[in-house]
Amino acid sequence: MNLQERINWFTEAFIGLSVGNIRNAFLRREALEELATRYAIPDQQAQPKKVGLVLAGNLPLVGFHDVLCTFLAGHIAYIKLSSKDAVLLPVLLDAAREWFPASSEHLIVSDRIANCDAYIATGSNNSSRYFEAYFGKYPHIIRKNRTSVAILNGNESAAELEKLADDICQYFGLGCRNVTQLWVPEGYDFEPLVRALDKYKELEHHNKFRNNYDYQLAMHILERRYYMTNGSVLLLEKESPFAPISQVHYQFYKNRADAESALANNDEIQCIVGEGHTPFGEAQCPAVDTFADGVDTLRFLLSL
Repeated sequence: MNLQERINWFTEAFIGLSVGNIRNAFLRREALEELATRYAIPDQQAQPKKVGLVLAGNLPLVGFHDVLCTFLAGHIAYIKLSSKDAVLLPVLLDAAREWFPASSEHLIVSDRIANCDAYIATGSNNSSRYFEAYFGKYPHIIRKNRTSVAILNGNESAAELEKLADDICQYFGLGCRNVTQLWVPEGYDFEPLVRALDKYKELEHHNKFRNNYDYQLAMHILERRYYMTNGSVLLLEKESPFAPISQVHYQFYKNRADAESALANNDEIQCIVGEGHTPFGEAQCPAVDTFADGVDTLRFLLSL
Protein backbone atom coordinates (compact mmCIF):
# COMPACT_ATOMS: atom_id res chain seq x y z
CA MET A 1 0.00 0.00 0.00
CA ASN A 2 1.50 3.33 -1.00
CA LEU A 3 1.53 6.52 1.06
CA GLN A 4 -1.51 8.06 -0.57
CA GLU A 5 -3.55 4.91 -0.07
CA ARG A 6 -2.61 4.83 3.61
CA ILE A 7 -3.56 8.45 4.26
CA ASN A 8 -6.35 9.00 1.82
CA TRP A 9 -7.08 12.62 2.73
CA PHE A 10 -3.42 13.50 2.19
CA THR A 11 -3.19 13.97 -1.56
CA GLU A 12 0.07 14.75 -3.29
CA ALA A 13 -1.08 18.31 -3.96
CA PHE A 14 -1.99 19.02 -0.34
CA ILE A 15 1.15 17.37 1.03
CA GLY A 16 3.10 19.64 -1.33
CA LEU A 17 1.16 22.66 -0.10
CA SER A 18 2.03 21.87 3.52
CA VAL A 19 5.69 21.18 2.81
CA GLY A 20 5.90 24.38 0.77
CA ASN A 21 4.56 26.49 3.63
CA ILE A 22 6.96 24.85 6.08
CA ARG A 23 9.85 25.63 3.76
CA ASN A 24 8.80 29.17 2.84
CA ALA A 25 7.37 30.37 6.16
CA PHE A 26 8.56 28.22 9.05
CA LEU A 27 12.12 27.40 7.98
CA ARG A 28 13.09 30.61 6.22
CA ARG A 29 16.43 31.69 7.69
CA GLU A 30 15.56 35.37 8.01
CA ALA A 31 12.29 34.60 9.79
CA LEU A 32 13.97 32.25 12.26
CA GLU A 33 16.78 34.71 12.99
CA GLU A 34 14.27 37.49 13.60
CA LEU A 35 12.29 35.19 15.90
CA ALA A 36 15.43 34.24 17.85
CA THR A 37 16.27 37.91 18.34
CA ARG A 38 12.76 39.01 19.28
CA TYR A 39 12.35 36.23 21.86
CA ALA A 40 15.98 36.39 23.06
CA ILE A 41 16.31 32.65 22.53
CA PRO A 42 19.53 31.44 24.20
CA ASP A 43 22.15 29.63 22.15
CA GLN A 44 21.81 26.71 24.54
CA GLN A 45 19.13 25.87 27.09
CA ALA A 46 20.78 25.58 30.52
CA GLN A 47 18.18 23.09 31.77
CA PRO A 48 16.26 21.62 28.86
CA LYS A 49 12.82 20.32 29.80
CA LYS A 50 10.98 17.27 28.52
CA VAL A 51 7.95 18.48 26.58
CA GLY A 52 5.28 15.98 25.57
CA LEU A 53 3.63 16.82 22.25
CA VAL A 54 0.34 15.17 21.33
CA LEU A 55 -0.02 16.05 17.67
CA ALA A 56 -3.16 16.41 15.59
CA GLY A 57 -3.49 14.55 12.31
CA ASN A 58 -6.23 16.32 10.40
CA LEU A 59 -3.76 17.90 7.94
CA PRO A 60 -0.40 16.71 6.65
CA LEU A 61 2.39 17.80 9.03
CA VAL A 62 -0.03 19.95 11.04
CA GLY A 63 2.00 19.31 14.21
CA PHE A 64 5.30 20.49 12.77
CA HIS A 65 5.00 23.99 14.25
CA ASP A 66 4.85 22.64 17.83
CA VAL A 67 7.89 20.47 17.13
CA LEU A 68 9.77 23.44 15.69
CA CYS A 69 8.92 25.72 18.62
CA THR A 70 10.03 23.10 21.14
CA PHE A 71 13.30 22.63 19.27
CA LEU A 72 13.90 26.39 18.99
CA ALA A 73 13.34 26.78 22.74
CA GLY A 74 16.08 24.22 23.36
CA HIS A 75 13.86 21.62 25.02
CA ILE A 76 13.47 17.90 24.34
CA ALA A 77 10.34 17.04 22.36
CA TYR A 78 8.68 13.71 23.08
CA ILE A 79 6.40 13.44 20.08
CA LYS A 80 3.25 11.33 20.06
CA LEU A 81 2.19 11.10 16.43
CA SER A 82 -1.40 10.93 15.29
CA SER A 83 -2.29 7.63 13.64
CA LYS A 84 -3.63 9.76 10.77
CA ASP A 85 -0.24 11.39 10.17
CA ALA A 86 2.37 8.88 11.31
CA VAL A 87 4.46 8.82 8.12
CA LEU A 88 5.36 12.34 7.01
CA LEU A 89 6.86 13.86 10.15
CA PRO A 90 9.30 10.97 10.76
CA VAL A 91 10.62 11.56 7.24
CA LEU A 92 11.37 15.20 8.11
CA LEU A 93 12.91 14.21 11.44
CA ASP A 94 15.19 11.73 9.69
CA ALA A 95 16.33 14.52 7.38
CA ALA A 96 16.95 16.79 10.38
CA ARG A 97 19.10 14.12 12.05
CA GLU A 98 21.08 13.71 8.84
CA TRP A 99 21.72 17.45 8.47
CA PHE A 100 22.13 18.14 12.20
CA PRO A 101 22.94 14.95 14.15
CA ALA A 102 22.59 16.66 17.54
CA SER A 103 18.86 17.11 16.86
CA SER A 104 18.33 13.39 17.51
CA GLU A 105 18.68 14.09 21.24
CA HIS A 106 15.94 16.73 21.11
CA LEU A 107 13.38 15.19 18.72
CA ILE A 108 12.11 11.84 20.00
CA VAL A 109 9.08 10.02 18.60
CA SER A 110 7.41 7.99 21.32
CA ASP A 111 4.05 6.37 22.02
CA ARG A 112 4.61 6.98 25.73
CA ILE A 113 4.95 10.56 26.88
CA ALA A 114 4.56 10.14 30.63
CA ASN A 115 6.68 12.04 33.15
CA CYS A 116 7.33 15.06 30.97
CA ASP A 117 7.79 18.52 32.47
CA ALA A 118 5.16 20.15 30.24
CA TYR A 119 2.65 19.21 27.56
CA ILE A 120 1.14 20.61 24.40
CA ALA A 121 -1.85 18.59 23.22
CA THR A 122 -4.13 19.23 20.27
CA GLY A 123 -7.43 17.45 19.79
CA SER A 124 -11.20 17.76 19.88
CA ASN A 125 -13.47 19.18 22.57
CA ASN A 126 -13.97 15.61 23.75
CA SER A 127 -10.30 14.62 23.87
CA SER A 128 -9.41 17.91 25.58
CA ARG A 129 -11.24 16.71 28.70
CA TYR A 130 -8.94 13.70 28.86
CA PHE A 131 -5.92 15.89 28.23
CA GLU A 132 -6.97 18.13 31.13
CA ALA A 133 -7.26 15.08 33.38
CA TYR A 134 -3.88 13.68 32.37
CA PHE A 135 -1.83 16.84 31.95
CA GLY A 136 -3.65 19.44 34.04
CA LYS A 137 -1.15 19.35 36.91
CA TYR A 138 1.74 20.18 34.55
CA PRO A 139 2.37 23.39 32.60
CA HIS A 140 0.34 22.83 29.46
CA ILE A 141 -1.35 24.12 26.34
CA ILE A 142 -4.47 22.16 25.42
CA ARG A 143 -6.25 22.96 22.18
CA LYS A 144 -9.88 22.20 21.35
CA ASN A 145 -12.01 22.38 18.20
CA ARG A 146 -11.72 25.62 16.27
CA THR A 147 -12.65 26.75 12.79
CA SER A 148 -12.39 29.87 10.64
CA VAL A 149 -14.80 32.29 9.01
CA ALA A 150 -14.79 34.96 6.32
CA ILE A 151 -16.51 38.34 6.33
CA LEU A 152 -17.51 39.48 2.83
CA ASN A 153 -18.66 42.94 1.77
CA GLY A 154 -20.16 41.89 -1.57
CA ASN A 155 -17.62 43.81 -3.63
CA GLU A 156 -14.94 41.13 -3.81
CA SER A 157 -13.29 40.64 -7.17
CA ALA A 158 -13.32 37.34 -9.03
CA ALA A 159 -9.65 36.90 -8.07
CA GLU A 160 -10.43 37.44 -4.38
CA LEU A 161 -13.27 34.93 -4.52
CA GLU A 162 -10.96 32.36 -6.10
CA LYS A 163 -8.55 32.92 -3.23
CA LEU A 164 -11.44 32.47 -0.82
CA ALA A 165 -12.10 29.15 -2.55
CA ASP A 166 -8.55 28.20 -1.51
CA ASP A 167 -9.34 29.08 2.09
CA ILE A 168 -12.45 26.93 1.93
CA CYS A 169 -11.29 23.92 -0.06
CA GLN A 170 -7.58 23.39 0.54
CA TYR A 171 -7.00 20.20 2.56
CA PHE A 172 -10.66 19.31 1.85
CA GLY A 173 -11.70 21.88 4.47
CA LEU A 174 -10.39 19.73 7.32
CA GLY A 175 -8.19 22.34 9.04
CA CYS A 176 -9.01 24.74 11.84
CA ARG A 177 -7.85 27.54 9.52
CA ASN A 178 -10.24 26.47 6.74
CA VAL A 179 -13.18 28.82 6.25
CA THR A 180 -16.39 26.98 7.12
CA GLN A 181 -18.73 29.94 7.51
CA LEU A 182 -19.32 33.14 5.54
CA TRP A 183 -20.78 36.35 6.93
CA VAL A 184 -22.37 38.19 4.02
CA PRO A 185 -24.44 41.39 3.69
CA GLU A 186 -28.18 41.11 3.24
CA GLY A 187 -29.01 40.72 -0.44
CA TYR A 188 -25.62 39.17 -1.21
CA ASP A 189 -25.31 37.66 -4.70
CA PHE A 190 -23.86 34.17 -4.29
CA GLU A 191 -23.48 33.40 -8.00
CA PRO A 192 -19.90 34.74 -8.37
CA LEU A 193 -18.81 32.76 -5.30
CA VAL A 194 -20.41 29.57 -6.58
CA ARG A 195 -18.52 30.04 -9.85
CA ALA A 196 -15.27 30.66 -7.96
CA LEU A 197 -15.68 27.37 -6.10
CA ASP A 198 -15.42 25.60 -9.46
CA LYS A 199 -11.66 26.01 -9.00
CA TYR A 200 -11.95 22.92 -6.79
CA LYS A 201 -14.45 21.01 -8.91
CA GLU A 202 -12.03 18.06 -8.97
CA LEU A 203 -12.84 17.39 -5.31
CA GLU A 204 -16.00 15.67 -6.52
CA HIS A 205 -13.79 12.87 -7.86
CA HIS A 206 -12.25 12.17 -4.44
CA ASN A 207 -14.13 9.19 -3.02
CA LYS A 208 -14.22 10.19 0.66
CA PHE A 209 -15.09 13.80 -0.10
CA ARG A 210 -17.81 12.76 -2.54
CA ASN A 211 -19.36 10.40 -0.01
CA ASN A 212 -19.66 13.27 2.45
CA TYR A 213 -21.11 15.56 -0.21
CA ASP A 214 -23.69 12.98 -1.31
CA TYR A 215 -24.76 12.35 2.29
CA GLN A 216 -25.19 16.04 3.11
CA LEU A 217 -27.02 16.67 -0.16
CA ALA A 218 -29.40 13.77 0.49
CA MET A 219 -30.19 15.09 3.97
CA HIS A 220 -30.99 18.56 2.64
CA ILE A 221 -33.27 17.11 -0.02
CA LEU A 222 -35.07 14.87 2.49
CA GLU A 223 -35.48 17.74 4.95
CA ARG A 224 -36.47 20.13 2.14
CA ARG A 225 -33.83 22.65 3.14
CA TYR A 226 -32.77 25.45 0.82
CA TYR A 227 -29.18 25.02 -0.33
CA MET A 228 -26.87 26.12 -3.13
CA THR A 229 -24.16 24.07 -4.79
CA ASN A 230 -21.75 23.96 -7.69
CA GLY A 231 -21.83 20.17 -7.59
CA SER A 232 -18.95 19.74 -5.17
CA VAL A 233 -19.47 22.25 -2.34
CA LEU A 234 -22.76 22.95 -0.57
CA LEU A 235 -23.79 26.35 0.79
CA LEU A 236 -26.34 26.39 3.61
CA GLU A 237 -27.67 29.21 5.78
CA LYS A 238 -26.80 28.31 9.37
CA GLU A 239 -25.52 30.16 12.43
CA SER A 240 -22.97 27.52 13.46
CA PRO A 241 -19.42 28.28 12.28
CA PHE A 242 -18.69 24.55 12.19
CA ALA A 243 -19.72 22.79 8.99
CA PRO A 244 -19.39 19.17 7.88
CA ILE A 245 -16.99 18.17 5.11
CA SER A 246 -18.10 19.49 1.68
CA GLN A 247 -20.36 22.16 3.21
CA VAL A 248 -20.00 25.86 4.04
CA HIS A 249 -22.44 27.80 6.19
CA TYR A 250 -23.41 31.41 5.65
CA GLN A 251 -25.08 34.05 7.76
CA PHE A 252 -26.42 37.47 6.77
CA TYR A 253 -25.54 40.73 8.52
CA LYS A 254 -27.17 44.17 8.33
CA ASN A 255 -23.94 46.08 8.85
CA ARG A 256 -20.36 44.92 9.05
CA ALA A 257 -19.94 46.11 12.62
CA ASP A 258 -22.51 43.51 13.69
CA ALA A 259 -20.43 40.73 12.17
CA GLU A 260 -17.19 42.07 13.62
CA SER A 261 -18.76 42.34 17.06
CA ALA A 262 -20.26 38.85 16.97
CA LEU A 263 -16.92 37.29 16.06
CA ALA A 264 -14.66 39.43 18.24
CA ASN A 265 -14.75 37.27 21.36
CA ASN A 266 -15.75 33.93 19.90
CA ASP A 267 -13.19 31.42 21.17
CA GLU A 268 -14.31 28.89 18.55
CA ILE A 269 -12.79 31.01 15.78
CA GLN A 270 -9.19 30.40 14.78
CA CYS A 271 -8.94 32.88 11.93
CA ILE A 272 -11.06 35.56 10.25
CA VAL A 273 -10.55 36.09 6.52
CA GLY A 274 -11.47 39.31 4.75
CA GLU A 275 -10.78 43.03 4.64
CA GLY A 276 -8.91 44.11 7.76
CA HIS A 277 -8.14 40.53 8.72
CA THR A 278 -6.24 37.64 7.12
CA PRO A 279 -6.11 38.34 3.36
CA PHE A 280 -8.05 36.09 1.01
CA GLY A 281 -6.04 33.02 0.05
CA GLU A 282 -3.68 33.16 3.03
CA ALA A 283 -5.62 31.28 5.70
CA GLN A 284 -3.51 28.17 5.16
CA CYS A 285 -0.22 30.10 4.95
CA PRO A 286 0.45 31.14 8.55
CA ALA A 287 3.75 32.78 9.43
CA VAL A 288 6.13 31.12 11.87
CA ASP A 289 4.95 33.54 14.58
CA THR A 290 1.26 32.83 14.01
CA PHE A 291 0.33 30.70 17.00
CA ALA A 292 -2.72 28.45 17.22
CA ASP A 293 -5.59 29.73 19.37
CA GLY A 294 -3.72 33.00 19.92
CA VAL A 295 -1.56 31.33 22.59
CA ASP A 296 2.13 32.13 22.15
CA THR A 297 3.63 28.63 22.08
CA LEU A 298 7.21 29.84 21.99
CA ARG A 299 6.74 32.21 24.93
CA PHE A 300 5.18 29.34 26.91
CA LEU A 301 8.11 27.04 26.15
CA LEU A 302 10.72 29.65 27.01
CA SER A 303 9.01 30.25 30.37
CA LEU A 304 9.49 26.64 31.53
